[in-house]
Amino acid sequence: MSSGKYGNISGAKDLSDWGRPVARFFANILKDTRISVLMVTNFHLLLSTFCAWLILQEYIVESCVLLVIKGVVDAVDGELARIRERPSHVGRYWDTIADTIGLIIVTYAFGQYLGWSGVYITGIVVAVLFQYSLFNHFSVRARGLGLGDDTSRIDEKVCPVAKPWEKQIHVNFLHKIYLVGFSWQDQIIDRMTGKGSKNLSFELTISSMLGYGFQSIIILILGLTMNIDLLDDLVLYVNSIVMIIVILRSCF
Repeated sequence: MSSGKYGNISGAKDLSDWGRPVARFFANILKDTRISVLMVTNFHLLLSTFCAWLILQEYIVESCVLLVIKGVVDAVDGELARIRERPSHVGRYWDTIADTIGLIIVTYAFGQYLGWSGVYITGIVVAVLFQYSLFNHFSVRARGLGLGDDTSRIDEKVCPVAKPWEKQIHVNFLHKIYLVGFSWQDQIIDRMTGKGSKNLSFELTISSMLGYGFQSIIILILGLTMNIDLLDDLVLYVNSIVMIIVILRSCF
């Protein structure tokens, strides 16, 4: 793969990873600076917050453009960690938590704009989290298969040992938050999926359509064509069909 994110796995395409070359470019600029990986993560959380404000102000096209930019920035932290050869459990957990906070506030803003109820907004958030979890499931398995990467794991029940450049107390704290907020959905997805195809190429490629990078492009198209009211149809129907296809293929 062009990103090198999955090592020597052939035949797979991460459709959500289109912004990786741009992210790598900026990561190379930042590699010798004092800007940390966590600072980059915090910055893309701020972008999500600003995006939610734009939606509430009814700047829909501008907010959709910013969502795409946020996706590229979101890839910079991981690239920066790889370039510096400092993978981090703290960074991995906080990135997931920050992404989820961003998802909640942006979905809330869209819900306010589109007239969704609180229950409906919650349902959309939960659906997206499961969709992200399915993609993450096969992404983690593929990285482990291709690169032997153990920073992310399918089963996060056991707290990992901190890397030499991070503190165990920080890993422990964020790990507990991760267990409460995300481990349950990872376990459900793990039970629903099977062994998968050779090299997981089919599952990774198709499930990557559920990843943020690909979804942000679809949302941008909805915004540009004045069809943002179809956002819930995308999440609840189109993405659900993608999930079913991936799960069935992995099992049979």
